[in-house]
Amino acid sequence: MPIVAHNDLPTFARLREEGQQILPPDLALQQDIRELHVGLLNMMPDAALAATERQFFRLIGQSNQIAQFYVHPFTLSGLERGPEAGAHIARFYEPFEKVRAEGLDALIITGANVSGPELADEPFWQPLIEVVDWAYENVCSTLCSCLATHAVMQFRYQQRRRRLPQKRWGVFTHRVLARTHPLVGNVNTLFDVPHSRFNDVSREQFESAGLCVLAGSDEAGVHLAVSPDGFRQVFFQGHPEYDTVSLLKEYKREVRRFAVGARPDYPPFPENYFGVQAGAILDEHRAHVLAALGQGCEIPEFPEELILQGLHNTWHDTAEGVLGNWMGLVYKVTHHDRARNFMSHVNPDDPLGLDWPSACF
Repeated sequence: MPIVAHNDLPTFARLREEGQQILPPDLALQQDIRELHVGLLNMMPDAALAATERQFFRLIGQSNQIAQFYVHPFTLSGLERGPEAGAHIARFYEPFEKVRAEGLDALIITGANVSGPELADEPFWQPLIEVVDWAYENVCSTLCSCLATHAVMQFRYQQRRRRLPQKRWGVFTHRVLARTHPLVGNVNTLFDVPHSRFNDVSREQFESAGLCVLAGSDEAGVHLAVSPDGFRQVFFQGHPEYDTVSLLKEYKREVRRFAVGARPDYPPFPENYFGVQAGAILDEHRAHVLAALGQGCEIPEFPEELILQGLHNTWHDTAEGVLGNWMGLVYKVTHHDRARNFMSHVNPDDPLGLDWPSACF
């Protein structure tokens, strides 16, 4: 939570210039320590539904040790579900109508699997537009992840994602590009983020639409950006919510797909993820898989346990930092009534008072 500038100590002004959250005392008096209600629109397919749910719940809960978070998961009715996932949703998720009626302080929208190249043909397209449009007018800030970022960039900012020559897959180093923005003002200026996607919205596309890119990578492209007002929409292209083993599980699934003929080539390693020893073990496993397929034998078991201890998580602390900053900023400007998006003194066109857009650079 932000420090209150209760006197004229010069350090307060200096920290504010550096992008730290410093709260004027008159605004501090208007705030009551209270709960925050965060929506999680989970559009992931059945196999990843619960894991994605856990990842974002974990990030939210670990981002701040003072605030009380009520997380409200919901999904879209147009997404097909199997019996198990359907039962989970029916028991634990809330209908969007209830979420909309009661209101939210913040909203996270996950990625989703798609069946074809045109996002507007997907069954979630129109329901997603309804949620995003409602949130823009009624929720303090919406955080979009991966596919959700691509969808919102297309229907709200007329920027269509572009197919990459090959899948962007692995852990990549990023640098902070707008160091005074309070979402990134106190995180490492260099940090890692996992990516797993076939498509990309470039920095030029973000900036031509008037958005501010806060963090990016020469290898992986844009990871973090914000809407032209600086806060009401936050965009991830990477997956900072990933667990340490997420890319390993994905690689394992791709090996299995190759083994059953669902993909034509043996999957490459995710970049910058496996160490030398893990690579050697997986190269040996690859040779055994190819030999088994050639001889019509049973495919050997994937050596997951041998790999686990050599994996390292180099992104979670920064992910917590950015989520913590986001939650703190939401707390700072959201209305006490969760059905309203901002306190009465907040300018919706510049909710953080950043002298926008000069604070982007």
